[in-house]
Amino acid sequence: MARAIEVSNVSKLYRLGELYKHMMLREYLMSLLRRRPLQVDDTIWALRDVSFGIEAGEVVGLIGRNGAGKSTMLKVISRITDPTAGSYRVTGKVASLLEVGTGFHQELTGRENIYLNGSILGMHKREIDGKLDAIVAFADVARFLDTPLKRYSSGMKLRLGFAVAAHLDPDVLLVDEVLAVGDAGFQKKCLSAMRELQSGGRTVIFVSHNMAAVENLCSRAIWIDQGRLVRDGEAREVIRAYFATFGEATRDGIGLDAVAGRQGNGLVRFTRIEYLSADHEHGPLAQSGQHLTMRLHYRAAQRIPDPHFGVKISTEMGTTVTEVSTWSTGFAVPCVEPGSGAIDLVIESLNLMPGRYYVSLWAEGMGPIHYDVLDRCAILDVEPSNYYGSGRGVESRYGIVLLPCSFRLPGGKGPGAA
Repeated sequence: MARAIEVSNVSKLYRLGELYKHMMLREYLMSLLRRRPLQVDDTIWALRDVSFGIEAGEVVGLIGRNGAGKSTMLKVISRITDPTAGSYRVTGKVASLLEVGTGFHQELTGRENIYLNGSILGMHKREIDGKLDAIVAFADVARFLDTPLKRYSSGMKLRLGFAVAAHLDPDVLLVDEVLAVGDAGFQKKCLSAMRELQSGGRTVIFVSHNMAAVENLCSRAIWIDQGRLVRDGEAREVIRAYFATFGEATRDGIGLDAVAGRQGNGLVRFTRIEYLSADHEHGPLAQSGQHLTMRLHYRAAQRIPDPHFGVKISTEMGTTVTEVSTWSTGFAVPCVEPGSGAIDLVIESLNLMPGRYYVSLWAEGMGPIHYDVLDRCAILDVEPSNYYGSGRGVESRYGIVLLPCSFRLPGGKGPGAA
């Protein structure tokens, strides 16, 4: 079978820092006059000597931590950016959904953007005419079809982008985190559409942190870490090896200094996380339906005004259970001072079924400015409890969410009432 994608020793080097991205013109000209030499810290290898081939008709999951180089790899394959070294070859028409709104013109309407994207893929107007209704129905944007795209929400742009990419007959579809936005119904439609593309002989590269979706959709997975290819093989085996790297150094959910793959400028760094019960006892375990306080310890390099702290809890397979932050809850932190500090996330009732969960943390400022981003840096083990008072406990086979509830008969009659 012919290969749709061939990547050979691809590397990509980026220059970092304020010098290159945010300086004023005067500062840039002065830097040229000073002939400031490039420092090692000014560069990062987003990809390093990555090689793989994908056969036509394969659906391949590209997995790895945040910042591993997955999105950069897709940008190279989709010809958005050129590699610093190495080569690649893609056979056929490529459609990509790498970021919300990628490839769209914000001043054009949804309808006009559909035709624009179809033209870019080499389709004639009559071909797009024949698919327009299906695209609009899939994206659920009929009411806003003739509205400029700049008026669309992020979710609407994502739905339209995926609908266009999936319905305009690409030979190769590149999808980056399409399941991170949108409701369950839309996610189900996306997965179904990718299966149809596969059955039609199309090639799909699917980037997602939802390992359940990757395992369900992809027969093969490629794992990239810190820009290098770590493992390439059967999806279930690669995912299992990937999971084995999480939480080993922080199984008790305490030390965070040694966590690899963290991102941010380092002005604020998480150092520890503690799990405290209602009586402030420590431990890596929590109980379903019980009080839990997550105490986030950090160290600040300087005075930081208006920081935001956030926590995400996900399942072992990468499904997000909840994501909460000081910003979303309206809790203002005026500033943090240089040195060590801590902030508590107080959960009055941990409504999770027993099982193992992963905790991700971030600290950032408006912009956003990322100070520290830790992906799945600590394990949270949730144990059964007698939450309902029945003596029967709760079990993981009942789902993910513990529902605070009780039963009653109409009129307030108790069980067994006549």
